[in-house]
Amino acid sequence: MIITDSQVHIWGADTPQRPWPKRAPPQRPIPLEKDELLQEMNAAGVNRAIIVPPSWEGDRNDLALEAASLHPDRFAIMGRLDTDLPESHGLMRTWREQPGMLGIRVLFTTDVLREPLLAGRMEWFWASAEQLNMPIMALFPFPLMHLAEDVISRYPNLRLIIDHMGMTGHAKGAAAFSGIENLLALARHPHVAVKVSALPIFAEDAYPFKSIHTYIRQVYDAFGPQRMFWGSDLSRLTCPYRQCVTLFTEELTWLSEADREWIMGRAINEYLGWS
Repeated sequence: MIITDSQVHIWGADTPQRPWPKRAPPQRPIPLEKDELLQEMNAAGVNRAIIVPPSWEGDRNDLALEAASLHPDRFAIMGRLDTDLPESHGLMRTWREQPGMLGIRVLFTTDVLREPLLAGRMEWFWASAEQLNMPIMALFPFPLMHLAEDVISRYPNLRLIIDHMGMTGHAKGAAAFSGIENLLALARHPHVAVKVSALPIFAEDAYPFKSIHTYIRQVYDAFGPQRMFWGSDLSRLTCPYRQCVTLFTEELTWLSEADREWIMGRAINEYLGWS
């Protein structure tokens, strides 16, 4: 089984030579860089990882591109693109010619990040992604999942991955998963998939996090193992990396061996075209 983490961040320090836009705080004070990430992956038994450049660094992909160029067997990228820039229209056409670049990630967790979507300025982006058959990872929080439904209704062949099951905020247990029915409703769209990622941080109990097993099963029943992508969001995990792995490989006993193979890596590798 090839274990592929569907989301990890790496980033550098905020310096005058490489300043951040100051629109979000980092998940931890010390940057997580590629060499430390490789050590963590090796210790946890993770073979591959999708690098998602973090929002606090702005719309830059330089460190992810460097990591993927140096370790193409371990890293691929779902990069960041400023959809408001005119030059981004042209960049979309050659996006996947960059080393390790498989698609684009967008998120709508703050007023600033939601504004282009709500103002209708992202229509060109969705249309281009659908035309190019380019996978898009998007974080639509539960209360805004209807916006994802609206996008899919206009672009039915768009390949859309919902990040973290739509989970945001600091609530835990049942309170954190309130609104999950909005996610499950998207399962009827065959090109929509979901990342079952960062889940331990929403558990109200310790490992094996039994308080969240029911919600994982609901996603499994709706989407099936071929549209579920395991991931960690390592830099904000509240448990050891290995426990995030074994939650799925050992504790969810209702998963078959074939299910685990799909969820832990095969599904996202095939969906993104990472051979």
